[in-house]
Amino acid sequence: MIDALTQLIRDAFTNAATDVFIVEGEAPRIRHEGEVVVLHPGPVTRQAMLEFWQSCGIDPATHGEADISWQLPHGGRLRVNLYHTLGRLAAALRPIRAHIPQLAELGLPARLLESWLQRRYGLILITGPTGSGKSTTVASCLDWINRHLARHIVTLEDPIEFLFENDLSFFSQREIRQDSATFATGLRAALRQSPDVLFLGEIRDPETAVTALHAAETGHLVISTLHSSSVTETLERFSHLLKSETSGALNLLASQLIGVMAQQLLPRLGGGLFPALEYLQNEAATRRWILDNKLTELQDHLRKSDGTTNCSLLDYLVASTRQGFVDADIARSACPRPQDFDRAMRGITG
Repeated sequence: MIDALTQLIRDAFTNAATDVFIVEGEAPRIRHEGEVVVLHPGPVTRQAMLEFWQSCGIDPATHGEADISWQLPHGGRLRVNLYHTLGRLAAALRPIRAHIPQLAELGLPARLLESWLQRRYGLILITGPTGSGKSTTVASCLDWINRHLARHIVTLEDPIEFLFENDLSFFSQREIRQDSATFATGLRAALRQSPDVLFLGEIRDPETAVTALHAAETGHLVISTLHSSSVTETLERFSHLLKSETSGALNLLASQLIGVMAQQLLPRLGGGLFPALEYLQNEAATRRWILDNKLTELQDHLRKSDGTTNCSLLDYLVASTRQGFVDADIARSACPRPQDFDRAMRGITG
């Protein structure tokens, strides 16, 4: 049974699926170009799921869930999340890719990101909801450093999603639970490994947030992600993490933050996916607004910028619609205040 299931998984990823979802008693499904569709009509049996969990080294009798990397027989490595749903065994799978697209290929502001990545120290935050392409964006950033700069890059991931080959830079990729117990302990250990660049898969708690800021302050370029949908939400969440820490922690954020890029993926006209972005480069007045938690001023600053180093999601969606990248209804639905999109499309500002 496991052989048929692994062949189904292999075929799905060969045919450009980005995710595979398998649940005991259900037809297997895939995500293709952002949509979830049925892959095969036949339900997956409990025995097949049990064998699959065991092939991942996890006993469902003692583990309710697990997040691991797994080697597909005669294939590549996969990121696998094992879980229970209504008492049934389930799994969500995603390939760990060796091919890493370049920044411009992803439709990202390459010149801006490259200027951030050349900094010797500071904090870069890539944010967005689950499935918004954060991991791919970060991988592309690290690959750019690898191809252009001689750095020691230490990554802490949960689990590893892309495999890097050393070029000008040298990688030490570490997986949480397999190579380090937590992000916080792994980050503290990484600071003793003479890193130039630190990638944290996610900042989840106050200890990791403060340690990341101290790492930036002491001469390291730190790149990490948050599950937040906008620049101001990112800063609000990060500030909230710092509330229980020392009074100087917020000052560290204001001084060490290089920039924030929030993203989400929308269906592209003509097929594929399009990244809808909002980004802020932290400098001058924005540092004071972050320190004073003046998020309204920050949002106004994004709206009044020319898009070179700062851009609001609203302006990005309007420009993308006018340039024919996304459908107007799709762009409107992605806007936090759809009425603002309607006004902006009619040329009404303010």
